[in-house]
This record gives sequence, structure tokens and C-alpha cells, in this order.
Amino acid sequence: MMNNLFHTFKQKSPKQRFLFVFGLLMIMAYFILAGIFICWEAMPVTVAYQSRIYFGVLLIVYGCIRFYRLLKTED
Repeated sequence: MMNNLFHTFKQKSPKQRFLFVFGLLMIMAYFILAGIFICWEAMPVTVAYQSRIYFGVLLIVYGCIRFYRLLKTED
């Protein structure tokens, strides 16, 4: 699967490759932001811990949906 993904990645136009890499970076940003919201206890913003957990989980779910859609458009 990885070999096929790499082969199709090489055949794309520079614009499509840029958008694919940018999509991956945004997905990583969602996961990092979710980790910050869940793990950082002394945040400068005062938000209840339970709300931070909910928001972090929501970001993780949204990142998973974006990842699925990004892979689905590769087919």
C-alpha cells in the first residue's frame, strides 16, 4: 500500500502534492492541539478540565475524519 501511495504521489502535479502535504500537516496540527488541550494542566486560558477533554476528543475525531477523507481522495 505504501509503495502504491508513493507511486501515485510522484505522479501528481506540484499543486496536488502541495495540497496533500498541507492536508497532512493540518491533520498533525489537530492532533497536537488536542494533546495540548488534554495534557496541559496550567493553561493560560481558564477552561474547565472536563470541557478541555471534550474539546480535545472532538479535535481528535475531526482529525481522523480529515485523514480518512484525505486517503479516500487518493483512490
